[in-house]
Parts: sequence; C-alpha cells; structure tokens
Amino acid sequence: MITSADIHRTLRDFFGYDNFKGDQEEVISHLANGGDAFVLMPTGGGKSLCYQLPALLMEGTAIVISPLIALMKNQVDAIRGFVDGQESVAHFLNSSLCKAEADEVKAHLLSGKTKILYVAPESLTKGENIALLRTIKVSFYAVDEAHCISEWGHDFRPEYRRIRSIVDTIGRAPIIALTATATPKVQSDILKNLGIPDARVFKSSFNRPNLYYEVRDKIDAEKDIVRFIRQNPGKSGIIYCLSRKKVEEMASFLQINGIKALPYHAGLDAKVRAENQDRFLMEEVDIIVATIAFGMGIDKPDIRFVIHYDIPKSIEGYYQETGRAGRDGKEGTCITYYSYKDIQKLEKFMQGKPIAEQEITRQLLTEVVSYAESSQCRRKLLLGYFGEDYPQDNCGSCDNCLHPREVFDGRVEMKLVIRLILSLKEHFKIEHLAAILSGNDTALVKSYKHDHIEFFGAGSPHGERFWAAVIHQGLIAHLLEKEIETYGLIHVTDLGRRFLQEPWQLNLVEDRNFSASVTGPDEDEENEAAAVAAASRGGSGDPVLLALLKDLRKDLARKLGLQPWILFGDPALDDMSIIYPLTFSELKNCQGVGEGKARKYGQPFIDLIAKYVEENEIERPDDFVVKTAPGRSERKIQIIRKIDMRTPLEDISSSLDIDREDLLTEIETIVGAGTKLNIDYIVRAEVDPEIIDELYDWFRNEAESDSIKDAIAALQADYTDEEIRLVRLKFLCEVAS
Repeated sequence: MITSADIHRTLRDFFGYDNFKGDQEEVISHLANGGDAFVLMPTGGGKSLCYQLPALLMEGTAIVISPLIALMKNQVDAIRGFVDGQESVAHFLNSSLCKAEADEVKAHLLSGKTKILYVAPESLTKGENIALLRTIKVSFYAVDEAHCISEWGHDFRPEYRRIRSIVDTIGRAPIIALTATATPKVQSDILKNLGIPDARVFKSSFNRPNLYYEVRDKIDAEKDIVRFIRQNPGKSGIIYCLSRKKVEEMASFLQINGIKALPYHAGLDAKVRAENQDRFLMEEVDIIVATIAFGMGIDKPDIRFVIHYDIPKSIEGYYQETGRAGRDGKEGTCITYYSYKDIQKLEKFMQGKPIAEQEITRQLLTEVVSYAESSQCRRKLLLGYFGEDYPQDNCGSCDNCLHPREVFDGRVEMKLVIRLILSLKEHFKIEHLAAILSGNDTALVKSYKHDHIEFFGAGSPHGERFWAAVIHQGLIAHLLEKEIETYGLIHVTDLGRRFLQEPWQLNLVEDRNFSASVTGPDEDEENEAAAVAAASRGGSGDPVLLALLKDLRKDLARKLGLQPWILFGDPALDDMSIIYPLTFSELKNCQGVGEGKARKYGQPFIDLIAKYVEENEIERPDDFVVKTAPGRSERKIQIIRKIDMRTPLEDISSSLDIDREDLLTEIETIVGAGTKLNIDYIVRAEVDPEIIDELYDWFRNEAESDSIKDAIAALQADYTDEEIRLVRLKFLCEVAS
C-alpha cells in the first residue's frame, strides 16, 4: 500500500513542492491504491501531477493517452528533469517518431525502466502497439483531455471511443480520466464510455479569478490585435484562428508589423512545428498563432493573453483555450472577436452532414452566440454552463461587468418579429426578415412582393442591424429556431407562440454593433471603419486636423468636379486625424484608402498633415501605424488575371468554384484595396446600357457615398443590387481609384 508519507516524499524529492493544490493529494492517493477516478480540474490546476506522481510510485508503466502531440515532448522532458535526466523513465509514442526512435522506446519499455508512456489515441489503436503493451505491466491508464471522448465535447475524436475496448485487450488496470472542460452531459458520457460508472469524481471550481474576459465586435480585428500587442510589449500570447490559411496570414501580418510571431498548425512539417513551439517556450518569439481545430498544447505558465480571432465552435473549446492564459495565477487577458457572419460560416459547414451531428453542432453554436451576445457577467455565464454557481452578480473582471451595456424590455419588438414570421407562407433567413421590418425593399423583398405586406417598414425607424440583433436574441431565448435541413430559415417555436399569447419580460441588449449586417458590403465597410476610428481614439481624433482635412477635401472635390466622398470617405479622414500619415505607405493604412487612391489624391493631404505635425510639434502615435501584407491571396490573383483576359463573370465564378455573390465581394475587396480593374466588358454584358448611364451619372454627380442602400433609397427605381454593385465598381475603377 502506498502511504501519504510516500506521496509527500515523492512530491518534495522529485517535483520540488512542499504542498499539494486542491484535490491533488486525494486524487493521487485514490489512484495509487487501485481506484478509478474522474478529475475535473481547470487548466492550470495541476492535472498532470495527478498521474505523473503516482506513475513514479507504482509498479509498472502508466499509459497516458493524450491527443496533444505538441504537449507530450514538453511533459516527457519535464519528468526526465525531475529524475535527474534519466531518459528511460518517460517516453512518448506517436507518429512523430522515426523507426529507430520508436525501437528505442520499445526497448526501454520491455526493460521495465519506463514509468510513464505518453501515447496518441491513433497510436494506441495500432495492432503492433497493442501487442507490445500486452507484454508489460501497466500500472494504470490516464485519459487526458477526456472530453474528446464525448461527441458533445468540443474536440470529438472517434479513436477515444475505443479506449475501453483496447484497455480490456491490453489488460485492465485503474483508469483515471482528466479534463478541464466538461458539462454534466459530457461528464456522464465520459464515465459511460470508459466503463467506470463507479469512479470517484474529483471536481474543482471552474473559476479562474485571474482571467479577464472580453468579447469585441469583429471590426478591423487585425489592426486591433496589432494595437493590443504593442500596448503589451514583451508579453507572451496565443492567437487562435479557425483555418490553417488564416493562421499563416495572421502570423505573416504580425511579422510585417514588427511583432515576433510564428504559426502553429497540423499542416506544418513536424520539424517546423516543433521548432516553432520551442522558440515560443524559450521566449525567442512572443506570439504563437494556432488553429483551434488542432488543439494547441503548449504548456507555458506565463502566457499573458489569449486572443480568439475567430469565434470558437463551442463554450468548452473557448474555456479550454482561454485557460492557457495566466496558468501561474497572475495576469491573463482573454479577448474574443465576434461576428455573427462567422457563425453563419460555421453553420454552412453543417450542410450535408448527418442530422444528429447537425443538431449537436447547432446547439453548441447557439450556446456560443448566447455567450457572445449576452450582457450578463461572462464569468457567471461560463461557470453556469459547467454546472457551477457563481454567487456574485458582478465579477469585476469582464467587459460586461466593467462596462455594462444598456438593455431594454423587448416584448413589443419580439412580438412583431414573431407575427411577421407567422404571417409568411414560407420561411426566410434573418436578413430577409430584418429587411422587411426596417422597410428596405431589396430585390428579394420585391420579388416576393413583401414590400406590399402590412409588416413592411413596421419596424422603422430601426435599421436592419437592430432587427437582425433582435432575431439573434430570439434564437438564443428559444423563441425562434433555425431549420436544420434548409440552412438559415427561421421559424417560431412552441415557446415563441406562447410568448406571443402571453409575453413575459424579455431583456434585450440595446447597444452592440452587430457585424451580422444585412446591408451591402459598402455600408459594412463604412460603419466598421467609423467604429474602428472611434474605438482607437476613444471617440475622436485631432478635431482641428479633421476640420482642416474636410476643408481640403471639399476644395479639391470642387476643383475636380467630384463628390467629396470619391476622394476619401469620412472614415479615411478620421484615421488621418489619428495616425498622422506622412507617406503613401502610411496613408494606405487608413480605412478605404488603397494604393491607387493614395497616389491619385493623397499628396495634398500628406502635405497638409506634415505641415500641421511640424507646426504643432505633434508626436505621432506609431502604435496606430499598421502595415499590410504586400502580397495578395492566390484567389485574388486569379481573379485579376481572368479579368485582364476579359473572362466572363459566370466563367470566373465557375472556374474558381465560388458563387457570384462571393465573386463580386472579392472584386469589391480588390478594387477597394486600390487595384484598378477594367471591368467595363463585364458591366456591359450584365447590365442594360441605359441603366449603366443612369447609375454612373448618379454616383458621379449626386451620390454622397458609395452606399448601395442609399442608391436604392434615392433612385427609387427597379434596379437589382447586382446591377448597382457592378456599375459602382465600374465607377470606382474609372473615377475614384
């Protein structure tokens, strides 16, 4: 029998600690004396010690099953350090080993020298490894990141579902399952799948009091991230992105802006991945940009911030990843960028998958949206999600508690939404419903003759953003629901029908700049730019300079016979009053200013700013100057080439496998960045000559902005959105760039 004295002596002699944290000692004693255990302990709570210490004490080899290949080498190195460099005491067995290295591991196992073996779940299922492990004495099995067992967990791994059957094949020994994130449903699933229903459950608090939680609207997030990092020089951080491509782009973007950052994802060569990890651990670089899907496994106690560029797929994933910050108990900042458009992208990936999987994914995403859009204490929401009560109403360490947003009783607004949906013969998406209520007669609204129904404009003067926000929150409150098989269509639930009959108080968030805009990309860009400018300067830049810039724009526009916005929009002038650009390169970093526009109209503005800076002895805020990558994505390059070759729009769309809507958005982005394209052949093939002349003339002589919505409202003609967008592109290429 292993005694408490044995455990404390091992803790002191091998690990250098005098005391255990939380339930560690009880867990170790229970496991060391043959009991099954389930350990629910937050990141940084000391889960690893719960199996590392008993492995050194017990007879045989402990098999640790972990999905985090990146973490295995770290932990093996750490254990070898504890036992004075004895390499045989700990090993890992996974796909990163060559044959010679794998043979060395097997030799040490058979010799009985290895006390702890880390195995990837994929390696554990291989017949040759099962045969090897059957020949040794196994002290116990540790299933790390056990939430991976559950299909309701944030990182479902099919191989994890086979663990119990493999354990029975190798030979039964005590099992300890460990995770930092598991709802009551996931906990039950883990215990059932591992076949340890009677395991003793050790559950620590999920609360990480040193972490600050914040959700920001995803408005020019890259620039905001650079600004944040520059305000926190020398601090270690992780930035999570959903795709490998975005990881590479973000790492490159940070490097261009003088930030020491490296990418980390499963698509990298194993050697490069290991080198990048080591450079981060050795503090040669400050930032690691990683994919959420890969499951970053860096064991570094002094990570000061975790940023989610893309919203996570589940609350479990969010909690797990934010838990990487402040593991030493000191400062930890967790910032997440949220746009409902990201949720819609994730929902698109559900199409074609089994209905059961769609239902699970949809529920997880709904919970994420609820967290992101809520005005409640984020800590209270997180702990409540995992079944833990947080008694305080204000944690003092999240954005909602420090800067509470206004709420209003939305009974009247929600009833209007529900009545509209029930009145329609068919179901429609959020965008369409919001357009009807706000009175925006889009092409789709007119095609269904919904501009003639009683609800058209019934929600004005509120705009589409407001109504989209109300509908989102109706989904969160389960009054509304999205149909699974017909992606995105909204219908009313039974609860919603009851609400309509007997409405109860419904607190909705009043002040959030929802990125799930249902307006055209032009208005998105203008509103986003304005919001960024306001956020970056706390509401205003240099008011004197801004007034001078507006006067200059007015004078130049008069001389050139153009509308002022054609030169530079208000967001661009706002940015100029903040960052004081003195070169074309710096001017291009202002909102809506590309290479072409900077060269064509920028010199007088640069001259004015230079003179103003010198005369007023202004110290320019260098942290606002954000450089952009010089290269374009491969798809944008292909689009430019095909337009140069005068390829028809439909053929470009077909060859690149993107729909017309996305293709037009890509072209708008290219033109907005300052690239001048000759799209006259496309416009003339797609739009009537008379319509071209009318729209072109309106943009040149009457339009006060390049807004599609303003064009529709002002012209009051039966033009389609696409016709207006195409003519606007022609105008921007020929006149404004």
